[in-house]
Amino acid sequence: MMVVAPGQWMTEQLKSGHSLCLILDSEDATDTRQALLKHRDSQRYRSVYSETQVADLADSGPFIFLIDNLHDEVLKSLLKVPERNWGWLASIRQGDLSALTRHWRERLIMGERPNQALYRFHDNRVLTRALGHIAQEARPEYLGPAISVCYWQGTHWAVVHNPAPGHYPTLADPAWLNVPAPQGQAMNILHCNLYRYLWAQRSDDLLALSQRQDPKLWLTEQLAQARQ
Repeated sequence: MMVVAPGQWMTEQLKSGHSLCLILDSEDATDTRQALLKHRDSQRYRSVYSETQVADLADSGPFIFLIDNLHDEVLKSLLKVPERNWGWLASIRQGDLSALTRHWRERLIMGERPNQALYRFHDNRVLTRALGHIAQEARPEYLGPAISVCYWQGTHWAVVHNPAPGHYPTLADPAWLNVPAPQGQAMNILHCNLYRYLWAQRSDDLLALSQRQDPKLWLTEQLAQARQ
């Protein structure tokens, strides 16, 4: 891991002939996503959850955008607030946007039925823990076509390079799934997955609940009771 300013990293990657990608967690960044979509045709972005078994969650799921303008105001605004944990940046070979999307679609679902959960690859905190835990030789299977990634790791920007970018089949027990998560972060991930599941399966009930109280607050209270 290297400490590098994102502007410097992006400039270096473009000079090397690579394409830049923004991996955006759009759940709490709808306005940002819409601003990025405004001037892009369908060949320059992907909704990761689309065309998968969680397609019902596509609107609140991660998007991958090609970035070719380092002076884009939306991008500059995101880089000023990394503590919002909006996602991360990656470089790929030109033309590899679909390959990167396929890579993460193949790794979306963790576990076996009925104990399955969505893997929040687009969360820079998840990426930070995985890259800080797995060995360098395990990076290619985890990062796939990504040549290099730049992400906020909590206190500063960090860069990790992929020693062998390419397509890799998903392993039965990949190292990145055996990363211990802090208790607080594990609960946040559980909360997020349950909240998305409820909107997909019980949206009418949640809409009715929202007339009386905040559904997210209600779910937090239920999880606290369950833990007790």
